[in-house]
Amino acid sequence: MTTTTGPHGAASAKYVADFRIWRGSSEGGGLEDFKVAVNEGEVVLDIIHRLQATQAPDLAVRWNCKAGKCGSCSAEINGRPRLLCMTRMSTFTPTDTITVTPLRAFPVVRDLVTDVSFNYTKAREVPAFVPPEGVAAGEYRMQQVDVERSQEFRKCIECFLCQDTCHVVRDHEENKTSFAGPRFLMRVAELDMHPLDAADEAGLDRKRSAQEEHGLGFCNITKCCTEVCPEHIRITDNALIPLKERAVDRKYDPLVWLGNKIRRRTE
Repeated sequence: MTTTTGPHGAASAKYVADFRIWRGSSEGGGLEDFKVAVNEGEVVLDIIHRLQATQAPDLAVRWNCKAGKCGSCSAEINGRPRLLCMTRMSTFTPTDTITVTPLRAFPVVRDLVTDVSFNYTKAREVPAFVPPEGVAAGEYRMQQVDVERSQEFRKCIECFLCQDTCHVVRDHEENKTSFAGPRFLMRVAELDMHPLDAADEAGLDRKRSAQEEHGLGFCNITKCCTEVCPEHIRITDNALIPLKERAVDRKYDPLVWLGNKIRRRTE
């Protein structure tokens, strides 16, 4: 361990860390070892940038804001899905070997960059907010108490760490066609809880579509998605479990069943 002077005269601790970075493309690749300097207060993305500047100028990594708000720099650090810009080097010891790999659930483009287009496909499959009839845009009025449940979900930064860690997506490629994943089931829950969403009046049953079209039944509420969320959204407890309860109520409620039976006979 050595001590150096920073650009503004402040002393900063500095050591050389062992990094293992996955290098390769869709055709294959492997882990490559690096030794790189670490300064006090840095995050893993700082180290990746130093590697690009000093040892591996062709190292591919996706990033944008470096403030934990764009969700671009998602990767796996020592096997855990995390944001590179929000993982402080102080969480490791100087003797640790830090392994950085691309998101496992999605195809590799190059190095730490993955093809996350699966998520945008799923986003397009979720029907948008249905405006209430007779209320013009700009005239929507809601009480804060009515939006508190769904407002939490608007904090999502689209990092897709929850999608990556969900074992239904991560370990079973065949499930991707019929399972939207926690991020977009949360989106369905958000719309279903929205006090002004008029989906029912428009003939759109969000609870049924969550179950039958977006694979809600695949989720077995292990809470792994909640554990990796950098915005600390309680995805499982506040979105997925309530959505499951609503879907079950709609499907098995005897009064709903009777009403559907009468409606079909009338038609």
